[in-house]
Amino acid sequence: MKMSKHLLLCFLFFLSFSQLLLSSCFSFSNSTKICPHAQSLALLQLKNSFSIEKSHSFYFEVYHVPSYPKTEHWKEDSDCCSWDGVTCDLVTGHVIELDLSCSWLSGIIHSNSTLFLFPHLQSLNLAFNDFNGSSVSAGFGPFSSLTHLNLSDSGFSGLISSEISHLTNLVSLDLSWNRGTEFARDGFDSLAQNLTKLQKLHLPDISISSVFPNSLLNRSSLISLHLSDCGLYGRFPDNDIHLPKLELLYLWGNINLSGNFPQFSENNSLIHLNLFYTNFSGQLPASMGNLKSLQTLDLSNCQFLGSIPASLRNFTQITSLSLDGNHFRGKIPNVFDNLRNLISLDFSHNHLEGAIPSPENENGFSSLSFVRLGYNLFNGTIPSWFYTLPSLVELDLSHNKLTGHIGEFQFDSLEKIDLSMNELDGSIPTAIFELVNLSSLNLFSNNLSGVMETSKFAKLLNLTSLDLSNNMLSLTMSVHSNSMLPNIESIDLSNNKISGIFSWNVGKDTLFYMNLSYNSISGFEMFPWSSMNALDLHSNLLQGPLPSPPTSTIFFSASHNKLSGEISPLICKESSMEILDLSYNNFGGMLPRCLGNFGNYLSVLNLRRNQFHGTIPQNFLKGNSIRTLDFNGNQLEGLVPRSLIICRELEVLDLGNNKMNDTFPHWLGALPKLQVLILRSNHFHGHIGFSKNKSPFMSLRIIDLAHNDFEGDLPEMYLRSLKATMNIDEGNMTRRYMGESYYQDSTVVTIKGLEMEFVKILNTFTTVDLSNNKFQGEIPECIGNLNSLRGLNLSHNYLTGHIPLSFKNLKMLESLDLSSNKLSGRIPQELTSLTFLEVLNLSQNHLTGFIPQGNQFQTFGNDSYYENPGLCGFPLSKRCTSDEVIEPSQEIEAGFESGFDWKIILMGYGCGLVIGFSLGCLIFLSGKPEWLVWIIDKNIHKKIGRNKRNTHKRGARRS
Repeated sequence: MKMSKHLLLCFLFFLSFSQLLLSSCFSFSNSTKICPHAQSLALLQLKNSFSIEKSHSFYFEVYHVPSYPKTEHWKEDSDCCSWDGVTCDLVTGHVIELDLSCSWLSGIIHSNSTLFLFPHLQSLNLAFNDFNGSSVSAGFGPFSSLTHLNLSDSGFSGLISSEISHLTNLVSLDLSWNRGTEFARDGFDSLAQNLTKLQKLHLPDISISSVFPNSLLNRSSLISLHLSDCGLYGRFPDNDIHLPKLELLYLWGNINLSGNFPQFSENNSLIHLNLFYTNFSGQLPASMGNLKSLQTLDLSNCQFLGSIPASLRNFTQITSLSLDGNHFRGKIPNVFDNLRNLISLDFSHNHLEGAIPSPENENGFSSLSFVRLGYNLFNGTIPSWFYTLPSLVELDLSHNKLTGHIGEFQFDSLEKIDLSMNELDGSIPTAIFELVNLSSLNLFSNNLSGVMETSKFAKLLNLTSLDLSNNMLSLTMSVHSNSMLPNIESIDLSNNKISGIFSWNVGKDTLFYMNLSYNSISGFEMFPWSSMNALDLHSNLLQGPLPSPPTSTIFFSASHNKLSGEISPLICKESSMEILDLSYNNFGGMLPRCLGNFGNYLSVLNLRRNQFHGTIPQNFLKGNSIRTLDFNGNQLEGLVPRSLIICRELEVLDLGNNKMNDTFPHWLGALPKLQVLILRSNHFHGHIGFSKNKSPFMSLRIIDLAHNDFEGDLPEMYLRSLKATMNIDEGNMTRRYMGESYYQDSTVVTIKGLEMEFVKILNTFTTVDLSNNKFQGEIPECIGNLNSLRGLNLSHNYLTGHIPLSFKNLKMLESLDLSSNKLSGRIPQELTSLTFLEVLNLSQNHLTGFIPQGNQFQTFGNDSYYENPGLCGFPLSKRCTSDEVIEPSQEIEAGFESGFDWKIILMGYGCGLVIGFSLGCLIFLSGKPEWLVWIIDKNIHKKIGRNKRNTHKRGARRS
């Protein structure tokens, strides 16, 4: 009893003492300033050295990070220890923590800044400001008590002072996201060796340019290591990692950092591992199952291969698993039963195959939101458990070999569905039209069929992208469906079975891309789309006059239809138009005069294969952007517009198959980017002549002047200047097609004896066609310099002389046509070295002698040589006489080119000498063997008879 009274008294005394102590402390804090005046003054000077830029707050608003100008309320007459972001030592009053992160500060931190007048600082946070390229200077060095330094994303740049590596008490260093900031040589190694107390080291986007230091793997205190996109290179250490406290390891973006998957001991705490876009490779070890605490693993876009290990089933805590963009093969092991916490799964862009596995218990995946398995080789049907995932937001199974029907989704959480490029069939399930959150639906390139009613889209108010192209779908349109899809931006229904008048006018204010090509659409009620950028209607059954595209249109194609009538001058008011393709229609009349000054944005004007007549507009605007002009296959006449000389961006000019009457437009040689020039089948005439430019047509690689009336010698000056047909190094150049990403240029050329349409023009394709003119004289040797030519056609002219020996240099040549000329002499044996040659036509000339044999020449038939009476040998039935056989000098030279050398000849000579000597000894010892005498006598008589006959023949020729 007494004991309890004593305890009660003690407790009451403690309460009263505590109240007294708190009261005195409160009184002291309100009446006493503990911040020294010098520190207060230094902080105010620091405040005044920066401006407040509210524009920097945008970043924080987007990412919902609280931000405000902390220094705005710093006042001279108040205690600096009470200022926002300032923490003082309660005993000494020294500023020990300064947190000005997210404070909208803007300005430069100079080397004499008052920031460096706080030697007792233990924590400094200046993150998320803009210090306008300030350097991490030596001023940070004297902070010997500093344990936490955060300068992330604050606009620092330049060299990082080596003084940073002297802050040996640092526990946390974060210099993240200061692009342009770099360590001096060996600076990062010094930092890694000296800062032995580090628990957190974050340096993403800082230029380290070093190998990974082994010393970091000996820091048992490390908890978080973020060295992404730092320029690390070399091989990551192969030894086991013994960092028991390490929870985060990010090395992503170091594309020159290689190694195998890091080996962690069983005693690890790793939660986050990211090696995205590095050069790590090899197979994933089964021991990776030791990472039992792992929550996020990103190995995407590396070089890993082999199979996916079954030990992934140990990742029971994993929420995000990304193995995309590697070389994994085989089947996915059935590990999903253990991965119940998954939110994101990405195995896309590999070589995985087989059926996609299903867990034994399909329930329990309440958090799985993102499933990306596209670009693999999966077959079978879509697993049923995907249809029952309650939180599924994105499902991407595209570019596989999946078959069967699309099932019914049970929940409406889905926002993105991509099942494109598979072999799915049947109709589009009704449940898809109930997914009210759906924003993107891609089902293109399958075997889907059936009638799709536009009224079904009524609930898809959030849909922005719809791609059902390359299927067998038809469409039933209703007037009431025009108000649907209020947010739609992109629709692709191309290559289906849509017919009749298209009246589904959705997205009047939002739609900017629509592709209805390769259908059977016959017309439109209207074009109501005010924001349309790209409208592709090509390859339909459109009839009547040209419908005017919306004024916002950038790309408009109505090619391969049955449109007719004249083109209205109103088309020129489409000031935003960049690509206009009306080719392969029935348009007629004269071209609008305004086409030449369409606007500064027009890049492609394609009017091929119509019935336009009259002349081409003569006035093109200075500063235009025209890259392609294609008027081929009309009835245009007159001169080539001289104003084309101002089209400095022109790459393709096709005036073929018209009625143009002009001399060769040599002045086009000044256009620096002209690559394709087609003038064939017109009435061009006269000598091609010379150019005032020293090197005309430097970029030209496709030239077709065939079927005109050009005369005189072949244009040697121009042929010498075709630099784009010389020395193309295809191995070290990027193969691409002429044109933009969506629209590529096309052309028709005659090559290999056939008229061929190139729907895309490869940047390595080269050809010269000067056939069917009146050229005369000899073929210039300089053509042999065009060693990257694929096709050369000089046929149907009046060329004389020999086939140039320099043609042996045309190593890439696939087609050579010199037929119907007056060429004479032999076919050079050297042409057999043209191993790419598929088509050869030398017919109807005056060639003589033996037809060369070997390589591609063994594949050519009689047609290649007919009506050359002087030719003989295979494949012709005419055999060669002895004087028509290839000359010995040529034979030896050809032999050398085929691989003979003097070593082989001397070996044969030596062997013959030994054998002859041996036979001689045998004769003398055995006394003239009868069989040997009979053979020698017979051959001597044959040779004597042949020599007599040849002597008579040669004598007859002399007389």
